[in-house]
Amino acid sequence: MGISDTVRSLFPCIKSHSTSDGDDSTHNVKFAGGNVSLITTKESWDQKLAEAKKEGKIVIANFSASWCGPCRMISPFYCELSEKYLSLMFLTVDVDELTEFSSSWDIKATPTFFFLKDGEQIDKLVGANKPELQKKITTVADTHVACEPHPQPQ
Repeated sequence: MGISDTVRSLFPCIKSHSTSDGDDSTHNVKFAGGNVSLITTKESWDQKLAEAKKEGKIVIANFSASWCGPCRMISPFYCELSEKYLSLMFLTVDVDELTEFSSSWDIKATPTFFFLKDGEQIDKLVGANKPELQKKITTVADTHVACEPHPQPQ
């Protein structure tokens, strides 16, 4: 079973969109109605973080594993959140596929969610706690919107 099959078993709502025209979307994975990018290489991680910084987006990175029961349990909820909070960038990293990279983030349990602004950690949640994930994402989204510059009337 390759990474695509493994991740699809973890996230049944995944639809993979791949292009060959050289743009950033080669590693883009979309959830029905939402937008979650599957990170399969360190390079795709760097691309997505650079894109988020350029667009002023906060990143929610979900480090999970296909064999993890709690990861499977929370994945549909993560999908729903990605549909609701389009101003945030949602990423998924399979810790078994990117073992060395995941180790560099000191992952002790799955799922682990990192909240990043300009590539720097601003928050973290370990475990499949739906109410806490919702609370943290809502707080980050509300704070992010409040900090965005508002256009001045002409």
